[in-house]
Amino acid sequence: MILREATTMNSDPLDISLGLSFLETTCEVSEYHASMKIKRDLSLVSKMWNKYMQEYLYEFVWISRASQAKALALTLLTQFIEGKPSSGNYIRRLHMETPVLMRCATDDIRTILDYAPHLVIYSDHHSVRCMRYSEFIDVRCSPEQMVSVLANSNSKLRKLSLTNYSDDPFPKHVSPLLRRTAANLEYLELSSSTIPLVSGHLFASKSPIVSLPVLQSLKLTLDNTTFAVLAAWDMPNLRNVSVVSSDFGYAGPGFAYFFAAHGKKLHQLELGHSSSLVVEHYLSLHPRPVQHIPLAEWCPNLKEFICSADAEWSWQNPDWIAPHVLLPGHKSLEFIGIRDIDKRLMDDAYAFPADREDEAPFFPLVEQISSLLFNDAFPSLRYIRDLSRGSHSMRVGQRPETRILKFWAKILARCGERQVWLEDFRGVNITLRDLKRAGLDRIGGAGTLV
Repeated sequence: MILREATTMNSDPLDISLGLSFLETTCEVSEYHASMKIKRDLSLVSKMWNKYMQEYLYEFVWISRASQAKALALTLLTQFIEGKPSSGNYIRRLHMETPVLMRCATDDIRTILDYAPHLVIYSDHHSVRCMRYSEFIDVRCSPEQMVSVLANSNSKLRKLSLTNYSDDPFPKHVSPLLRRTAANLEYLELSSSTIPLVSGHLFASKSPIVSLPVLQSLKLTLDNTTFAVLAAWDMPNLRNVSVVSSDFGYAGPGFAYFFAAHGKKLHQLELGHSSSLVVEHYLSLHPRPVQHIPLAEWCPNLKEFICSADAEWSWQNPDWIAPHVLLPGHKSLEFIGIRDIDKRLMDDAYAFPADREDEAPFFPLVEQISSLLFNDAFPSLRYIRDLSRGSHSMRVGQRPETRILKFWAKILARCGERQVWLEDFRGVNITLRDLKRAGLDRIGGAGTLV
């Protein structure tokens, strides 16, 4: 028990409930490395401590390069050959997130999965090196077999993140897996490295319907074809959806089918990068009559919306900038979270060089965030949250730039006028006192800015 408490991370990586909302802050690799260093040091104290620490050393495995996957696979194979207890029995969470040139070999990942029967969380973020255009030397490493190994008879998977490396539509080989793991699955993330060439209408009619009775969160980085298939799935408890379309699928029929079928259940929605190309593409497909995508009508019970700070100016509404071109307004929305504010601040500062005390480069972003406060667009809005760790550091770190503090002072003042709370990524209110403490008082106080 002492060792358990000594190695506990700030956010429990095995607690599924912490990751069901897309507002939750995910574990950082630096935090994982710090925790593993403590575990390693404790395991080297004595043979007895080493034995006690095995469970905590292997319960959460984060693979960030191919050599780590190969080392773990070799360890598990060696233990099997020597007849020793397998450390794979302790693995509860396997997270793979590597650079493109350091992706893991399929045989190494297959070996790890073979010796990790008690997985609760499995995450593959485009981190497996698959041979798409050649025959698989080892049939165990085909896309179908790599997926099916996760669906053993005693599967306890509750959180699953999969990447499709095949040219076939995702549901072709993932549907059987989900049928066998559906009883416990609460979070599902599906992404694809390619856009299938199969028509969504043709494939959806042939694809089996999957029932996920306890699924609460669904994240899709996919295509129009898969949207059409998922529209027919039975997901009665679905509450949170995050979408980044890989083929401007916002304008396709699959997107419409999916949200027409599941939109009324949604409480939280995240849409990826907003682009005016979405609307232009949609209008080019449907020139007569000109119609908007009725996302607000499909999701009438939506309470929380997450968007990017990189929203595009829309030529149809030149007087203001919507958080996303597909959601210019919503009568019941209470919360809007904004990602990548740090990137937007740095990009604007680079694009429009100015004095470090002059906040003029941030004028477009100020107006964009201020647009969220229009009462006609979002009459029920109560909270705006900056979801970026980076912008939090830029705001309260050591010697923050004066223009950054001026920018946040303006945002805070406008939120105050509308009686909307402004929050940082932790959900803590941003206040004028915080900005003064960070250094705003040395430039004359907020009263000269708002």
